[in-house]
Amino acid sequence: MSPINSKELLTRIQNGESLNLLDVRESIEYHTYNIGGTNMPLSTLNNNINQLGYNKTDEIIVICKVGLRSQTATTILTEHGYLQVRNLTGGLMAIQKLKQ
Repeated sequence: MSPINSKELLTRIQNGESLNLLDVRESIEYHTYNIGGTNMPLSTLNNNINQLGYNKTDEIIVICKVGLRSQTATTILTEHGYLQVRNLTGGLMAIQKLKQ
C-alpha cells in the first residue's frame, strides 16, 4: 500500500474519521507526545502482533517520530498478512511542522 503524508492524515483526523493508528515508538516517547492510536513499540511488535486487534483487511496507519521505525513495522505487518498498511512519511515531526 502507498504511504500517507502528514497533510492527508491531519485532514482525515480533523474530519473526525475513525482511523487505526499504530504508534511504534517507545512508551516514553508516546506519553511525551502522541496523536492517539495504539502504542506498540517496534521492539515488541513481532512478539505481540497477535494482540493488535486489527482485522487483516483494516487500513492501519503506522507512525513514529520520522518514519523509519514505522517503515520497518509496515514491512513486519505486511509479512504477517495485513493488507492495507500505510506508513506516515516524515512521521510525527511532519505533523508537528504542519501545526506550527
